[in-house]
Amino acid sequence: MTFKSGGQETSLWNEEDGSLVGLIPLYGVLTLEPELINQFPSFKRRLEWFIENKQDVAERNIASMKRRGKGERLLLALVSKDRLEKILKRMLDETEFLSEHGIRSMSKYHGEHPYSMTVNGQEFRVNYVPGDSDSALFGGNSNWRGPVWLCVNFLLVESLLRFYMFYGDKFQVECPTGSGEYMHLGQVAEEIQHRLQHLFARNDEGRRAVHDNSDLLDFDEHWKDYMWFHEFFDGDTGRGLGASHQCGWTGLIAKIIHDTGRSRPRGSRRPSVRRSSTSRSIGNRSDFESAFGDTTGAESVVDDEEKDRGVDDHVSHFVESQLERVRSRLSMGAYEDEFETQADRKPNGH
Repeated sequence: MTFKSGGQETSLWNEEDGSLVGLIPLYGVLTLEPELINQFPSFKRRLEWFIENKQDVAERNIASMKRRGKGERLLLALVSKDRLEKILKRMLDETEFLSEHGIRSMSKYHGEHPYSMTVNGQEFRVNYVPGDSDSALFGGNSNWRGPVWLCVNFLLVESLLRFYMFYGDKFQVECPTGSGEYMHLGQVAEEIQHRLQHLFARNDEGRRAVHDNSDLLDFDEHWKDYMWFHEFFDGDTGRGLGASHQCGWTGLIAKIIHDTGRSRPRGSRRPSVRRSSTSRSIGNRSDFESAFGDTTGAESVVDDEEKDRGVDDHVSHFVESQLERVRSRLSMGAYEDEFETQADRKPNGH
């Protein structure tokens, strides 16, 4: 975004931002379906006028509103395609935001390169802290400078899927960055969801990352199958931190498991907590009986075509559920008063 102040133009875009603040613009995304727009002629006229007469905004400060995407959809987004690529390059870098357990709230780069500034002779510094907060700020028991938070990861996944509804299969990014492997944004969303599941899924030794190598919680028959819904998780190890009863946003893991488990590959495969940076966890989605319960059971080989089919089934379901929501007559009626003007209701539009 750019704005003018005192005759000078200032941009809010920062190429070097390495915090969650730099990822938040991804949340502002929505696709407009042609069939929905056609239901509201007054809104359609105002939209077309805005695109033609406010090009300094429609073509400069946000994603292009002239271009039609997959299914002839329009995109409403704060981030243009070129900036989306730049943001994702940083977000999907395992030396920065992408961890084995989801997206960190601050780039790991700032562990060795803290961000600092001097105000009135006093230096203020922010650095990557993956676990408990090292500052008394915000009560001292909450940390947004490195850990993984389920709530913001969930919003990022939803945003990526909406971008996918517009760009489709042809727009692909390297994931993880530097791996040489490219995925469309639906597959990237699936990759993040699967990594989040690694917080709770058992590894090959029968341990869960959230339990931080606790023998009691991992192996005791009275504790091993009872999950704690921690507030946030260590950005390096996945260890559960903060309040242990945050069933609200951390409970979103249930929807993530449900969505990605919709089309599981044949046979049972346990997601391994330790993976190389180039290994692709899509298609290795955890079978509930093996990864979230008993760790016994043989693995079966699933070819790449089968893996991709499972991913695309999940993404297709998301797209169809979004379209069904906007197509329903009940949904249309809810927006009728908002979009129609008095002029539209008069005979012959006069």
